[in-house]
Amino acid sequence: MDDEGRRTQIAAVAALAEPTRHRLYDHVVRQPGSVSRDEAAAAVGLPRTTAAFHLDRLVDEGLLEVVYERRTGRTGPGAGRPAKLYRRAACQVVVSLPERRYDLAGKLLAGALVEVGRSGEAPRVVLGRRAHRLGMELARGAGSAGACVDSRMAALRVLGEHGFEPRAEGGGIALVNCPFHALVQEHPNLVCGMNLRLLQGLLDGLDDPGWTARLAPGPGRCCVRLDPAARRQGGRS
Repeated sequence: MDDEGRRTQIAAVAALAEPTRHRLYDHVVRQPGSVSRDEAAAAVGLPRTTAAFHLDRLVDEGLLEVVYERRTGRTGPGAGRPAKLYRRAACQVVVSLPERRYDLAGKLLAGALVEVGRSGEAPRVVLGRRAHRLGMELARGAGSAGACVDSRMAALRVLGEHGFEPRAEGGGIALVNCPFHALVQEHPNLVCGMNLRLLQGLLDGLDDPGWTARLAPGPGRCCVRLDPAARRQGGRS
């Protein structure tokens, strides 16, 4: 998630810190259908104008959305104006500090399970291949090409957006946060291997031979780090 997306998510959660707003949100999302201002105000014991203010604030923060419906069932001339109603927004709001990306791991693991069922290959082989492919897709999405400096900056940007918290350290790049922390605690070999292939795919997609991904597990950080690729003596390749 980029900085703007993170700020948006935090602002949405912060909006619920106001007790009245939180009560209104809870009431709306528990109803089987959309809710009017009058219904919400009566349910939580507020003046209509106060309820309207807080409901619209929840809409502004992306937590609720507005729909317009005629509740009388009448149509055509004389049916009256549609009522302004509120319901839970379709978007998902998740804030995790430090950032976790279980959605990314879930996508890889679920896709690998389906492919294993079709091909009969070893699960680790399939998972590694899919992780590498996803890493290359992330690289293409970064829109970087050409010089190694540009590729490194693109790698840092992608890693930051996906919660790895990259940091220059010892001539390489340490990843001081593990986006898959809970999964690693239960299945370290499987998840760290997946993670390594993901970051190898990222570097391959950026077409930068100057960096390599390697396993370097340590307490409180990602199991993978990026280091300058070894140069052959004489050949300088």
